[in-house]
Amino acid sequence: MCGIYGTTIPYTENQIREKLEITSYRGPDQMGWDTYPYTNGKITFGHNRLSIIDLDPRSNQPMTFAQKVYIVFNGEVFNYKALREDLKKRGHVFNTTSDTEVICAAYLEYGEDCVKYFNGMFAFVIYDIEKQIFFGAKDRLGQKPFYYYWNGSQFEFASQISSIKLHNHHLTISDKAIQQYLTWNSIPSPSSIFNEIKKLEDGHSFTFNLESSEFATHQYWDIDYTQQKPYQGSFEMAKTELEKLLTDAVGLRMVADVPVGVFLSGGVDSSLIAAMAVKSTQEKVKTFSVKFNEKDFDESQYAQQVADHLGTDHHVIECDHKEGLDLISNFCDFYDEPFADSSALPSMLLSKHTRKKVTVALSGDAGDESFLGYHRYQWVKQNKNKYDIPLSIRKIAANIMQRVPYKNNRLKTLSAYLLLSNIEEAYLKTMTNPDASCTNLTFETEKVKELKYLFHNHKNIYERISDFDLKTYLSWDINTKVDRASMAYSLEARSPLLDYRIVEFARSLPTEFKWKGDNQKRILKEILYSHVPEHIFNRPKSGFAVPLNHWFKNELKDYVLDELSSKNLSEIPGVKANEVQKVIKNHMSGNWNHFSIIWKLLVLRQWLANNGKGISIV
Repeated sequence: MCGIYGTTIPYTENQIREKLEITSYRGPDQMGWDTYPYTNGKITFGHNRLSIIDLDPRSNQPMTFAQKVYIVFNGEVFNYKALREDLKKRGHVFNTTSDTEVICAAYLEYGEDCVKYFNGMFAFVIYDIEKQIFFGAKDRLGQKPFYYYWNGSQFEFASQISSIKLHNHHLTISDKAIQQYLTWNSIPSPSSIFNEIKKLEDGHSFTFNLESSEFATHQYWDIDYTQQKPYQGSFEMAKTELEKLLTDAVGLRMVADVPVGVFLSGGVDSSLIAAMAVKSTQEKVKTFSVKFNEKDFDESQYAQQVADHLGTDHHVIECDHKEGLDLISNFCDFYDEPFADSSALPSMLLSKHTRKKVTVALSGDAGDESFLGYHRYQWVKQNKNKYDIPLSIRKIAANIMQRVPYKNNRLKTLSAYLLLSNIEEAYLKTMTNPDASCTNLTFETEKVKELKYLFHNHKNIYERISDFDLKTYLSWDINTKVDRASMAYSLEARSPLLDYRIVEFARSLPTEFKWKGDNQKRILKEILYSHVPEHIFNRPKSGFAVPLNHWFKNELKDYVLDELSSKNLSEIPGVKANEVQKVIKNHMSGNWNHFSIIWKLLVLRQWLANNGKGISIV
């Protein structure tokens, strides 16, 4: 896990150094860059290395291979050993034991199709000397970030925006991106907070021609959202096949030349990964969980029960508001565009303390998206029949509800949902649901192209919202959260459930294999219960949350009131300061839990204060 950088812009050596230093936390083991001349100028490739595979300096980057290509690479190709053996048979010679060389050899052997051979999480750029092009790619599910700036002639790329922003005086803040942020809690790909900087989308590769300055992207992978190849076997057959895939996915991700551990929340997904990890090694597995002082948010006892059963070396990390405030105050140093998922805070805390023991940690991310685990899927099940009622009748009911006194917010919320055309629109609203009363902005969710995964007739509603979440919430939110939280402390996070083989397999399964009756994530649970007793999990599902609702009304009240003063709010584009003040007052009095909008505006205020000075918003 590392930070990559490259440019055709003629920055000075000191400027290049500063661009790498600003994200040195992504790779503290070695920082280096090389410059290569080409017809129209010079190319600079830079790299911050977090050493995971082949710790020898011979695997430092930028790396050259066979005198034909140069590469900078962030991430891991987990099946690199098998690929390496196959490529050796095809005549390729390797000088290291790293996966970096395997990417280069695969590119020389298979060309741009090389990405189809990689099972991993990656973002890389290859400079092909003969073809005079950059070829780069991002992994299928977008676990590794890739930002780029292309002005029609010059090209610059990096793992994080801050490296591109530094010394680039041609950037403007995107008013549309601010609207997207307030809608989605993050900024959807391919946009970024700056108009001139874009994200490479998941499952995409690109080429940049150094002679013509032409830039083009290509999608090399997507989920089968029309379900062309449904699974034909029985539930028991599917369970056996899935457990084999899980065992292999976890085993591949346990390979490292540094210590490896597991994030263990005590929930189904992380417990399953911990069980598979214990099964894959003879060594005692280290596991890590977070404990909050606030009882309603503390699930550390469940993680401890799982750890005791599996016999892991378990570590409990305690969190209070003081450490939480420290993380909040420095939040945008690591999340270098506005990002409002508050679970980033416990993720950062977990990563910070886990890094003291290990360099790699496995997580349980993507179980809910692939195996129908979210609470909101139950909401869809409970409410979808309402949309069989004619809209004219629902409008009458909504009108009555809207006349109820203001304090009944629940009825007003329900009335807004009744006015929507169908359950798809209702689900979209649950995933965005911007507080329109606090802003003057227009929210254009219909322009998000990922809606194609939700609005079609090839699958039932549960499979469609699962696909939609994978392409939006998982990609834009979860993967961003995990990458920034872990890399802030030089920790590599690996997610076995994001192995593309598991994602594809899950999408081929009948819905009842994943959700039957009230039993969500059915097939995962049955595999888990063969390793860990079922009674440990007989409790309501809980998210990975920090007690901001409580902190904002108590320990962090003064911080919130100071940061979101009328003066500061008036400086945030499109925000109605007076309305936000009412929301804050309502929250502080305990009348309504508005912590999410408060947190969203705190993050935006902090980002603009730290990054927006002297930059136009257009």
